[in-house]
Amino acid sequence: MRRRKFIGLLGSAAAWPFGARAQEPGRIYRLGFLGSGPRNNYFPVFEPLRRAGFIEGQNLIVDWRAFAQQVDKMPELARELVEGKPDVLYASGDLAISALLQVTSTIPIVGVTEDMAGSGLVRSLARPDTNLTGVSIFSTELDGKRQELLIDALPGLKRLGVLADTRATGAPPLQALHEAARARNVELLVQPVTRSEEIGNAIEAAKESGATALNVLASPVFYAFRGVIMQRAAELRLPAIYQFPEEAKEGGFAAYGPSFVALYVDMVTPKLVGLLRGAKPSDFPVEQPSKFKLVVNLKTAKALGVAIPESFLLRADEVIE
Repeated sequence: MRRRKFIGLLGSAAAWPFGARAQEPGRIYRLGFLGSGPRNNYFPVFEPLRRAGFIEGQNLIVDWRAFAQQVDKMPELARELVEGKPDVLYASGDLAISALLQVTSTIPIVGVTEDMAGSGLVRSLARPDTNLTGVSIFSTELDGKRQELLIDALPGLKRLGVLADTRATGAPPLQALHEAARARNVELLVQPVTRSEEIGNAIEAAKESGATALNVLASPVFYAFRGVIMQRAAELRLPAIYQFPEEAKEGGFAAYGPSFVALYVDMVTPKLVGLLRGAKPSDFPVEQPSKFKLVVNLKTAKALGVAIPESFLLRADEVIE
């Protein structure tokens, strides 16, 4: 399903308005990639790159680093990428972006994170004045929306588990979630995760504390390990909500947010292509998604023994049966 939608989105990618020069014949381009998980998570990047003329194995070398299982080594991973002298860098999340900014102020960086301006990574969204541009997805703000949706989907919910990556979600957003839950007479059971190895135990702890559902807060690491989270949530019969619609299509109970595929096809890859062709980061405003989808997986709900109100299903943009 992801692939079919992805192919459809490529039509718009073919008409990207790049003002920079075309590829130089005979030149080998280098792209340094600091992603949260395995390379196949980022499949929406590589086909558009190929269609734009950057073909791995011919005129493009991709230097890949995944940090989900070695977050503590982020500075080292960033340094290794920069030492490879890439033409352009990509980074996922505040930590990865900050690590690259600490070792280069000249190599263009395309980043995807929560709030570039709010976190101080850029001063201007309209015209970035450093070597960084990218996309702000404001997923931590959407965590509250996902919490409300999950409560609406499960009438009678009293205890809600929260899977929180401590490196991605700070105290103020968690406090806001607590206050919103109290207003709905729901108790939050926050399970902090500092390393990917703790994910399974954190979900079990939520269940043992009395949680009957799970809000998986936005995190590059949680996206990288979404398969692990979905499997453990299913084993413990916990309906869980995720940040990208594609995650519900992969077996999650529900998801709300911008399309992961569209995010990379429409916003990330055009910047990578433009920068590889010689444009400057300041040529690309920091973007943010404006389209969000609620997807409910009715097949997963039935497997969990969860009855979803018809009124809630009518609110969904897509129901998977």
